[in-house]
Amino acid sequence: MILGAVLAGGQSTRFGSDKALAMLDCRTLIERAVAALEGLCDAVVVVGRTIAPAAVLPDRPRAGMGPLGGLAAALHHADALGYDAVLSCSVDSLGIDSAMRDALEPAPAYVASQPVIGLWPASAARTLDALLAGEGRHSMRAFAEAIGARPVQLARDPANINTPEDLLGADLAAVEQRDGL
Repeated sequence: MILGAVLAGGQSTRFGSDKALAMLDCRTLIERAVAALEGLCDAVVVVGRTIAPAAVLPDRPRAGMGPLGGLAAALHHADALGYDAVLSCSVDSLGIDSAMRDALEPAPAYVASQPVIGLWPASAARTLDALLAGEGRHSMRAFAEAIGARPVQLARDPANINTPEDLLGADLAAVEQRDGL
């Protein structure tokens, strides 16, 4: 069983406002991320927020740990409930689909261009705890290296919304795709 985890505890500094609530083709980015994972996972949680269109979890061990804090919460939740793995993405990742999930199997693996998108074994929770408690690098790539995760090169990288300009470009692409242009 796979638990989907939308990592949504970021500060949206480059975006300038709460990115999770930004609208793209009449839906918020957080709604889009949850919907994408719902089609690929047995259940979905949103980590790092108190209100979301799915069950919420606080970052672990505390807020402000970046994506690793969100992933740690999701891994512990998954492990406690008997899930095998966590499929993670950020709130601003667009283009998460079954082909991408299939490319990430078996866990552990992550998208080389966006390591926040990955399929992580739930049993890796304690390894992540040790990484977060240590003095070394606290990054998705450091965690991936620690558990022997393989980077996956995709034919088409998922979109990543970091700025309002990125959102405008994604909005235009979504409208064109929807309208068959």
